[in-house]
Amino acid sequence: MSRIAGIIGDAQGQKREVLVEVMLRLSSPDKAVASRTAVAGNAAMGWCGWSVPGIARAGHVIAVFDGHIYNRDELGPAENDAALVVNLYKKHGFSEVLRRINGDFAVALYDEATGTLWLGRDRFGVKPLYYTTAAGGLAFASRPRALLALPGVSREVNRRFVALFAASHYRYFDNEPDHSPYAQVAQLPAGHVLRVANGQVTTTRYWSLEDAPEFMAPEAELAEQYGALLLDAVALRLKAASEPAFTLSGGMDSSSVLAAAVKTSGSRQHAFSAVYDDKTYDESDDIRPMVEAVAKEWHPVRVGTPDVFGLVRRMIEVHDEPVATATWLSHFLVCEQAAKEGFGSLFGGLGGDELNAGEYEHFVYHFADLSTAGLEEELAREVKLWITYHDHPIFRKTMDGLERNLARLVDFSRPGRCVPDYERLRRYSSALNSEFFNLSAFEPSMDHPFSSYLKNRTYQDIFRETVPCCLRAEDRQATAFGLDHFLPFFDHRLVEFMFRVPGRMKIRNGVTKHLLREAMQGILPEETRTRIKKTGWNAPAHVWLSGPGREQVTDLVHSRSFRERGIYNVAAVERLVDEHDRIVATGAIRENHMMFLWQLVNLELWLSGLTDTRAWPLAKTLSG
Repeated sequence: MSRIAGIIGDAQGQKREVLVEVMLRLSSPDKAVASRTAVAGNAAMGWCGWSVPGIARAGHVIAVFDGHIYNRDELGPAENDAALVVNLYKKHGFSEVLRRINGDFAVALYDEATGTLWLGRDRFGVKPLYYTTAAGGLAFASRPRALLALPGVSREVNRRFVALFAASHYRYFDNEPDHSPYAQVAQLPAGHVLRVANGQVTTTRYWSLEDAPEFMAPEAELAEQYGALLLDAVALRLKAASEPAFTLSGGMDSSSVLAAAVKTSGSRQHAFSAVYDDKTYDESDDIRPMVEAVAKEWHPVRVGTPDVFGLVRRMIEVHDEPVATATWLSHFLVCEQAAKEGFGSLFGGLGGDELNAGEYEHFVYHFADLSTAGLEEELAREVKLWITYHDHPIFRKTMDGLERNLARLVDFSRPGRCVPDYERLRRYSSALNSEFFNLSAFEPSMDHPFSSYLKNRTYQDIFRETVPCCLRAEDRQATAFGLDHFLPFFDHRLVEFMFRVPGRMKIRNGVTKHLLREAMQGILPEETRTRIKKTGWNAPAHVWLSGPGREQVTDLVHSRSFRERGIYNVAAVERLVDEHDRIVATGAIRENHMMFLWQLVNLELWLSGLTDTRAWPLAKTLSG
């Protein structure tokens, strides 16, 4: 683990190095045992962490590096990853360096000879990187907190982000990947470089997924290639990991990563799982076959009736923002327990759903592709099996429902073009004070680089919807407890491969992740490999925020600060709190409001923390 920060420009004068040191203190977790800074020209940069220092200087070039390079053996010898970047930069230029790296990283490089600062972020945004020009010149850091402490940088929030967090769905928080929750802080988007030269700031993309021809090879051959790529992605990360452990749910993704690690290492591995007293989302029974087959030891982390408000406050302290879904409360406790037991890194299966069409909603887009291709018999068979296997008492699977979803989610007049899910986007719009933000006027950006509906949907998931907030949560929480984190499904070779695999090899006979299931034959236990049921990685927040847990939510909604912010329609919120409690208490077969209430609690506790000067003690160092 590491964190980086830096400043370029004359606005802060001789204070630049001091400012960087303070930024590093604000960015780093308690476990950080070392920090280094370097100055060149009008730039100062720093690194902090507990591994090999990610900072290097060679002549007129300095660099700092956060993350891991997995293909170092292909790129040449160097003292550390930052030094490797400097060496390659001198030969190939900055953007080409990033294209050659297989890794998860945020990197900054300053060339004093040309007066140019470069920032770069890995292809999927596994490692975070923020910047601001509000402090004079340009400052960058791994966490917003470090930038918000700089003189001249306001803690003013991004009103659109606040409105979306208050009354929309987590899929829309990151619709503009260069934005952050703060008005004066920007993010460098995944797969991009930023260049500062002659006072000008420009960003460009150095990597993107292309609409390449789909593979025509036989399924068995593709499954073999996929399995080999996944095994190699896991092996490369195991080589970089210290004292690894694996998060494990009952699903295919985390199970495949763990089983691949056992296969490549020849050793059983430690597995951590969140388990619940409430059985709605508990996957203990589904996990057991994996535990028996490949786990050296299973570490169940029981999440009973947590102190939601207390834990959310702790999480916000390390996130610098509200936390998107209740799942991450459980992950936070898993990270804490893994660190207590002496592990140094956590592996997970994040990204598997997006590569393998693993979400329930992906069926709709696959069906749209089949219809567009004129494959009516196959479509009819797949729809019938979809209804048979995946019907749900609340989220019904019917032909009428499918036709309705196709009509509202895809544009058949333009093949591959997906339409925003306005029902999901605006479900809680009545709870938002329209004077704070006009949510009905918000139009999410939709990317359509492919001719396939399914590919465009999963591309949107990776770069604008489900993945960005999850990657931030993985990074913040693992780092807070001194853990590295590894997500093998985000090896760019895997992603590029799977975006050339036809949808018919991802969803087959009403079952998702078909090619992954084929690739994992002989590696996964058959009970896991062939299981159709998908519980979904979630947490029973519906119970936590109702019954006895409702009191704190009610107190928050009735508080003076909540009402005076003017964000919510308070009467509408009170109705939702009452309705959620009735749904849970009666067991009514209808969707509850746990996501909305989770977001409300997180948003209010985050905003309250921003106005508490005690939360930013090191900012005083920068005054005077």
